[in-house]
Amino acid sequence: MSSHETAKVTPIGSANPIVTPELEKYIAEQVRLQVTEELKRQGIKVDRPKRMAIVATKGTLDMAYPPLILATTATAMDMEAAIFFSFYGLDIVNKKKYGDLKIPPLANPAMPVPMPNIVGVLPGMTRMASWMMKDWMKKGGVPTIPDLLSMAKENGVRLIACQMTLDVMGIKKEDLVDGLEFAGAGAFLDYAADADITLFV
Repeated sequence: MSSHETAKVTPIGSANPIVTPELEKYIAEQVRLQVTEELKRQGIKVDRPKRMAIVATKGTLDMAYPPLILATTATAMDMEAAIFFSFYGLDIVNKKKYGDLKIPPLANPAMPVPMPNIVGVLPGMTRMASWMMKDWMKKGGVPTIPDLLSMAKENGVRLIACQMTLDVMGIKKEDLVDGLEFAGAGAFLDYAADADITLFV
């Protein structure tokens, strides 16, 4: 390089940045954890928001509402919240399913309008029961599952999809809604270990 030539320096924020938003988030979380651990080691009290950790394992309509309602309520109360979607719970964040989750009336004595099992097995009964529940929720002013998911993301709820479940069930990341994190049980347990409230739905 001659004395008249200058090296080209790629400015931060230009195309192909070295530090991605995901990496920045990871670094910030690791720094926070390290600082917290050091403060604890020195016996210094660490003030942080209360934390809720929820495991969602079921993908029926009636079981989709509780984790989303609890998590969004928690963040509205200035708490941290995360939902770990595992096994059938991934249906709650599946683009192809979350807008039309079902509730089976068969062997479900808790239904507001109990149905004998012999009636519950008839064609169309699951769709009817699902429609009835959606109608009840609508009349009660409760947002739909897609709306609750949007609220959760806007309010900062961490929505974590179980990577092992994706691998086992052959679910692709592009099949799921945007804004999810992907992690294994160990990563979620690191979060849940410091939770004030833990729930299994």
